[in-house]
Amino acid sequence: MKKVVVGLSGGVDSSVSAYLLKEQGYEVIGLFMKNWHDDSVTISDECPWLDDSNDAMMVADKLGIPFQTVDLSEQYKERIVDYMFNEYEKGRTPNPDVLCNREIKFDVFMKIALSLGADYVATGHYCRKGQFEKDGETVYQLLSGKDNNKDQSYFLCQLTQEQLSKTLFPIGELQKSEVRKIAAEQNLVTAEKKDSQGLCFIGKVRLPDFLQQKLKPKEGVIVEVPAENYNFVEEEPSFHSKIDQLRHLSKKFSYQQNDGKIVGKHQGAHYFTKGQRKGLAVGGTPEPLFVIDTDVEENVIYTGQGKDHPGIYRQGLFIAQDEVHWVRKDLAIENDEELRLKARIRYRQPLQDATLHQTENGMYVIFDEPQASITEGQFVAWYKNEELLGSGVIS
Repeated sequence: MKKVVVGLSGGVDSSVSAYLLKEQGYEVIGLFMKNWHDDSVTISDECPWLDDSNDAMMVADKLGIPFQTVDLSEQYKERIVDYMFNEYEKGRTPNPDVLCNREIKFDVFMKIALSLGADYVATGHYCRKGQFEKDGETVYQLLSGKDNNKDQSYFLCQLTQEQLSKTLFPIGELQKSEVRKIAAEQNLVTAEKKDSQGLCFIGKVRLPDFLQQKLKPKEGVIVEVPAENYNFVEEEPSFHSKIDQLRHLSKKFSYQQNDGKIVGKHQGAHYFTKGQRKGLAVGGTPEPLFVIDTDVEENVIYTGQGKDHPGIYRQGLFIAQDEVHWVRKDLAIENDEELRLKARIRYRQPLQDATLHQTENGMYVIFDEPQASITEGQFVAWYKNEELLGSGVIS
């Protein structure tokens, strides 16, 4: 019997994953990851990790599988939390869920599981794994989940072949409704439990409250840039080279305070991200204001009216070479090569037609249609049909 360690999170998805593996005849062990226990930043009346840990324990008990808790909070602080503060300080917007999978679940946690003699690690992610032989080697594929509304392949976009070889995704073929039905039939305590929102580790916490632990509030101004601003009106430029054109298509707009008028104040540019609408507390405009850029050096937030404001859109993005990651290394393109495929710049965004352009300094991703709120620090992931081929950090 192959041994599988399931990351039991106290949610319905991982509970049903454990049940299905047991039904398939695996020897199953449940492990709960305690990633964070700094109560000063969780919203006071809830202690989510304790509730989750109890639910996970009750599920393990019901299924008759061994259960233990591992405390990964030290590695978590180092690899995720410190990285997040660092990124926000630079005015970038990191994705803690992608990082948590890369650094914690499929690295630290996986190593612990394998040290317990496990053959595999399993999680409750809505995605699937494929495999086939190529030139005498096994190639693993990361495929999107069958439930289009819940597909979580994007969050796993940084996984490697080696990590995939040791991973199982038991619910990838199922719809969320089927998962809940199985949990109810088995009388699992998590059957009706709501999906966890909020950051992958701090449970129910407001991001600005969390960031204020490290990044002190600092008053600055909110500037509204009119859609007619000269920044957005340009003649069709002529390019001396392909690289010039790629740079142009992925260049972000840059703003000065005198590009618009001051319409309000804020408590720190690093608490805001591109495309954000809530939290600006500026009224009286015909259309709502959206953040089109933040300047953490000068502590200024630039906004524009309406979701069609030209400052929100860009046609391309750039990934520095050391941030380009191929899940399918065998399909990686070489310098000066291009690849047509589909890509997304955020979870649940419908896939968009795009072309990858590899250069010696990094990769350009140019979309057929301009994209809203391309955000530095977030991940872009690219796909061929249902398969996620690779990803990178938007720079």
